[in-house]
Amino acid sequence: MSENNREGKRTARERLAAERERDKSRERRRRTLIVASAVVCVLGLAAVVGIVAANSGDDKKESAGPLVEPKGAAGKDRLAIPAGKPTAKSTLTIWEDFRCPACAQFETQYSPTINELADKGLLKVEYHLATIIDGNMGGTGSRNAANAAVCAQDAGRFPEYHDVLYKNQPQESDDAFAENDRLLELAGQVKGLETGKFKKCVEDGTYESWVGKSNEAFQKGGFRGTPTVMLDGKDIFADEKNPVTPQQLKQRVEAK
Repeated sequence: MSENNREGKRTARERLAAERERDKSRERRRRTLIVASAVVCVLGLAAVVGIVAANSGDDKKESAGPLVEPKGAAGKDRLAIPAGKPTAKSTLTIWEDFRCPACAQFETQYSPTINELADKGLLKVEYHLATIIDGNMGGTGSRNAANAAVCAQDAGRFPEYHDVLYKNQPQESDDAFAENDRLLELAGQVKGLETGKFKKCVEDGTYESWVGKSNEAFQKGGFRGTPTVMLDGKDIFADEKNPVTPQQLKQRVEAK
């Protein structure tokens, strides 16, 4: 083999190696951005979260109709959707946004434990719905998904539909939940939810004003972001280096 051929092959290998390294670098940057996006939901600075929430609140005031309170609403100003037995000794308060990736991660990791404790009558849950991603990314998916979830509450199917929404959560930048057809399609995964009443509730945006009021309460609450999760009033993620794990959550609730 001539010296020129050897040099040519070596140069080609070097170009290929350089291209592969560039691809790896691009992939690392992409993953970093995805992780950072999720972390912002949980650990964003209070000032940033306040701006995001304020934008979201302004968006909702323009289109919301009269305030309608959902069936079984509980908590302060009746802005919580309850789950579990009211007689449970422990209360878990969850502020979340159906478009927030960190909220979906939280649900994946914690919901089996939460559901188990609720089924045993040891834990009651109060869900509060926020729409900060709409304000941050644009769109209405947070609001529309929240409205649909509250419509499911009227049908006694909030927990099941809540879980379906998170299991089918689109990418944060994809406002798929803004489409009522998609929300109605997902209702097909919940037994007994596909009814004319539920469809009308979703399409009419019956609870948009209530969702907007819930989001305003989130803004005024001074929370860092979503999910914000409090066990008997104490933030389980307050210590960012040592958050309460699902097993620790179970132990604390069972110890009461």
